[in-house]
Amino acid sequence: MRALVILFFSFSIFFSWAQEKTWYNNNWKKVSQSEAAYYIPTPKKVKNGYWIVKYYKNGQKYTEGFSTDSKITNEAYEGVVNYYNANGSIAKKESYRNGELNGLKKVYFSTGELKSVGRYRNGKEDGVWKTFYKNGKIKTRGKYKKGEKVGVWKTFYKNIY
Repeated sequence: MRALVILFFSFSIFFSWAQEKTWYNNNWKKVSQSEAAYYIPTPKKVKNGYWIVKYYKNGQKYTEGFSTDSKITNEAYEGVVNYYNANGSIAKKESYRNGELNGLKKVYFSTGELKSVGRYRNGKEDGVWKTFYKNGKIKTRGKYKKGEKVGVWKTFYKNIY
């Protein structure tokens, strides 16, 4: 059984490295491996689209999500897309519909605490948005309507409440 597990992982590693990779710089322009900051293996075909995973040059995931199009720099994401920091921790989670932001967006500090949360509707901020201090207390709170700040926005100091 142990030999079977080792064989499976060896096989998986071989095929993950055997996939064709396209290398990109910080501006998402194709470059050689030596100039690259990111790479993207050939997207995996799943159901009605593609599972796209982008990596930092060091091998850590940069982003992953489902797209109805295999275009690498102009994805048509559907559902939740996860973004990661170079250390592997979650950086943000965004919800998409028809290739544009639509739904909940959460941004995290590099240490994992929630930094901000809000919603998008048709690609624009809409509804209540909050930012947080690292200790979890609210820093700012306000509303957006169709991408514009509306009403009163409140800022809270760390030592209050």
